[in-house]
Amino acid sequence: MSESSFEDDVINELGDDRLTEIASLLGTDENGARDTVAQTVGTLAGGLQEKASAGDDEVHQALAEVAQPPLQGVATLGGGLGGLLGGGMMAGVLAKASKPVAAAVSKKTGIPAPTVARVIEMLIPVLLAVLAKRASAGKGAGAPTAGGGLGDLLGQILGGGKK
Repeated sequence: MSESSFEDDVINELGDDRLTEIASLLGTDENGARDTVAQTVGTLAGGLQEKASAGDDEVHQALAEVAQPPLQGVATLGGGLGGLLGGGMMAGVLAKASKPVAAAVSKKTGIPAPTVARVIEMLIPVLLAVLAKRASAGKGAGAPTAGGGLGDLLGQILGGGKK
């Protein structure tokens, strides 16, 4: 069984309805929306990996929280997305990254940056869900260790990261 890419997982998690909504926002068809989503997710993931590699504490904390298993008694309150706190902190990290990512994707695709930013806003809950699923499926040995452990976890969650 081959491992799907992070971008593929996000597109699958989006589903047809939200992909159609993104296509409408972009003024394109579903294939154009898929390409833009893949480009945007790839740019976001690359930015997270760079920040984690550079020792960004906020990214490390957000990843550590996303990687924590949900509390058993209240798992349904978080919608099964890996706990309540992890989504909040990672959502903040993703929101902070959205402006530079929107600018980068806009430069590559010609799509106006504010439109890309709207797409990113729509993607954040989906990204959180995929990150939590990948974190819970990718490791069962508890919290990652300091140093290379979070970089390794990020690589597992995002699917590599070597350029």
